[in-house]
Amino acid sequence: MKRINIILACLLAVAFSSCNRLLIGNDEPSDPVNVFQYLWDKVDQQYAFFDVKGVNWDSVYSVYRPLVNNEMSDDSLFRVCAAMLNTLHDGHTDLTSNFDYGFSDTMFYWNLNNNNFNGDIVRRNYLTVNAHCTGYLAHNAIRDGKVAYVRYSSFGSDISEGDLKYILNRYSNCSGIILDLRQNGGGSDQNITKLLSILDCHGQPLYNVQHKAGPGHNDFTSPVTMYAPAKSMLEKPYTKPMAVLIDRGSFSATSYFAICTQAFDNVRLFGDYTGGGTGMPNGGLLPNGWSYRFSCSRTIALDGGNYENGVPPEVRVLLDPAAVAQGIDNIIETAADWIENGNATIAAQ
Repeated sequence: MKRINIILACLLAVAFSSCNRLLIGNDEPSDPVNVFQYLWDKVDQQYAFFDVKGVNWDSVYSVYRPLVNNEMSDDSLFRVCAAMLNTLHDGHTDLTSNFDYGFSDTMFYWNLNNNNFNGDIVRRNYLTVNAHCTGYLAHNAIRDGKVAYVRYSSFGSDISEGDLKYILNRYSNCSGIILDLRQNGGGSDQNITKLLSILDCHGQPLYNVQHKAGPGHNDFTSPVTMYAPAKSMLEKPYTKPMAVLIDRGSFSATSYFAICTQAFDNVRLFGDYTGGGTGMPNGGLLPNGWSYRFSCSRTIALDGGNYENGVPPEVRVLLDPAAVAQGIDNIIETAADWIENGNATIAAQ
């Protein structure tokens, strides 16, 4: 299995390299009209989610191309190009110059309008003053010590095997674990692997990846399957119930992790849809030196779903304002009920 994973890594590296070569600009005229056309063409040929996002890129061109002329300022051109990219509603899409940064408003508005996490309540009433911090993992026991609560706020913060083994040993008498990944904006896939490694890993498939392979919107490589580690990092894998909490602020690596949980029978997703971000971002330079990124791969889950717009929870439950007013996180409580009820079915709220 180790050899297979190495081969897969090499294949992905070649695919990423090819995508990168296609996206990096050559010596091209740097006038505004050509810069705009260059960017539109690259997105047209290499972006992976036109169908999923429901975007007609030709229609986008007809809206924004008339706004560009060779007499316009750099600032005006930047605003037009950034607005055009924003129509993709993709948090992995951005434009960078030496004077400004343009990014998708998707994550901003999803977080603002669909906030499903109250950090103050979690700190006061769940982690409490008796909280423990092991590396970047905050944790405590709830429900009179019967359920472990672990908060991981960013996959960009490295976790170690020692961190995970310490926490699992500390709560070995608990009936299960709540892993809170709400508002976790993503980070390193290495931390995904470490978290998965506490579970019953035996090299099972996790998801498939396809990369853009041509200029057509449907030109993709054949699927490449990604696998779980060949074995758990633990002598005895964690098989008790694990409730993973997600919301619209759970993006990129967190969405990947949510997809991976389909391969484990003891893991269940609670909360709201994730923010998506299941495409690998790549980019290059425009003729005038500005840099850009967008997604040029897509991920297909084990159930066949393309969850770029958000991985669905198995139990959809939103923060109840009445509960919040009493200092209660009803999402944590629903997950704890599932754990304490011996993996019983919990109805969505």
